[in-house]
Amino acid sequence: MKDDNSLLEMSHEEHHLGKVEIAPEVIEVIAGIAASEVEGVAEMRGNFATGVVERFGKKNHGKGVKVDLSDDGITIDVFCVMLFGVSIPKVARAVQDNIRQTLLNMTALSINEINIHIVGIQFDSKTHEVEIDQEM
Repeated sequence: MKDDNSLLEMSHEEHHLGKVEIAPEVIEVIAGIAASEVEGVAEMRGNFATGVVERFGKKNHGKGVKVDLSDDGITIDVFCVMLFGVSIPKVARAVQDNIRQTLLNMTALSINEINIHIVGIQFDSKTHEVEIDQEM
């Protein structure tokens, strides 16, 4: 069980019905789905544990996303693999914009930083195989 310090509390002055708390894992899932929706992103890269979990059939939508809550604000680090041939700066900017907008719409939280880490390039396997055949 997580302690209450790891939850984000949303406060709205207009409504006094209670408080809404959002776990950082929820932000990871929202950011992961938003990042994978962007055209040009091949996949999100997680750690070894997330790979093992996915092999057992459970989809981990927060994979490749790290959320850091500090006094300065919320910082999100996204680790993704891009498709070969795309403009990395344009796709990275689109990922940042989509994550920021999706989190704003769903949680009303403003994000301090969204850092995109490109950890690989995925080549189209069919094109790659054709190139190998033509060389022989």
